Amino acid sequence: MLSASSKFQVRPGHRSDAERLTQVFQLAWRQTYTGMVPKQHLDNMIQARGLPWWRRTLRSRDTVLTAEYDDEIIGYATCGAARYKGPLQGEIYELYLLPDFQGVGFGEFLFEACRYQLDQQSRRGLIVWALAANYSAAQFYWRRGGRPVATSYELMAGERIEKMGFGWRD
Repeated sequence: MLSASSKFQVRPGHRSDAERLTQVFQLAWRQTYTGMVPKQHLDNMIQARGLPWWRRTLRSRDTVLTAEYDDEIIGYATCGAARYKGPLQGEIYELYLLPDFQGVGFGEFLFEACRYQLDQQSRRGLIVWALAANYSAAQFYWRRGGRPVATSYELMAGERIEKMGFGWRD
């Protein structure tokens, strides 16, 4: 339950966050992608991104930001150099919140924290990829000023799934 006395913050991820990030990842991905991607692919992704994966990621130099509400991690984002070959140098790889915390403004703070991190890394421009069928993500990025700049396809358990890249020039 959200209340006026509650506290929200975005902070860098710590090694001690691995277990909670594993849980947040699993819940957020199941809620977001069930029915959007083949079940086999979703199950495989969730299995691959378990506790060992998060421990390695939090030890690496990758940027992991956590969203905390009342001292509990409710979401996360990862960002860094764009994997897309083009003029946009920064990329938000992932941005997810637990279902109960979506649609109330926390995602916007997490998004802006990523933009700040990318600015600190002197990355010009930004791209974020979302499944074309993920209308809520597309609307979220559109409201933040992102516009479709690229399309790609990924094979997931034998199905061809369309992805859209939303871009910001600067």
